[in-house]
Amino acid sequence: MIWSVVLAAFVLVLPVELPDKTLFASLVLATRFPPLPVFVGVGTAFGLQVAIAVTAGSLLSLLPEALVTGVVAVLFLVGAVLLWRSAGDVEDGGETAEAREQTSFLRAAAISFGVLFAAEWGDLSQLATAGLAARYEEPLSVFVGAWAALLVVSGLAVFLGKKLADKLPIALIRRVAAGLFLLFAVVAVVETVRALA
Repeated sequence: MIWSVVLAAFVLVLPVELPDKTLFASLVLATRFPPLPVFVGVGTAFGLQVAIAVTAGSLLSLLPEALVTGVVAVLFLVGAVLLWRSAGDVEDGGETAEAREQTSFLRAAAISFGVLFAAEWGDLSQLATAGLAARYEEPLSVFVGAWAALLVVSGLAVFLGKKLADKLPIALIRRVAAGLFLLFAVVAVVETVRALA
């Protein structure tokens, strides 16, 4: 393992992920489930995504950009609708803190894994990781650095999300997240149109 490559991957991926959709997705999951299973699910999804990016290397950049951004736009639009609807369920008394806490560890981790694994496809951090793996030809070092950066971001989001859920109405957090998901969907549509032009 080459520590300078680990550091390069960490320093490149961390700032890309801080304002990213996966940060918000992790935060929303933490308002719905206990933080530890969310962190385990999200961390596992990130680990698998980083492994895929490192393995694929430069091949990911060969995928048609319009296809990737189009699928991302649909995923975010669906996510926005689901978040908005779930906020209504909370306001109607359909979901309580006790109901959230009764979700099994495995179920909460599996849902968190699925959401983040789907959301991370075609992400800047995934593409950056693939590029680093192709450039340095040091897959283990790139994997460790990129995954460490993603774990730091998801840890901040999950544990901050739990604190926000204790202080702010969950319906409000979900509506704000739905708005952010809608914004990401619009950005992805614009990117798709540009890629097709």
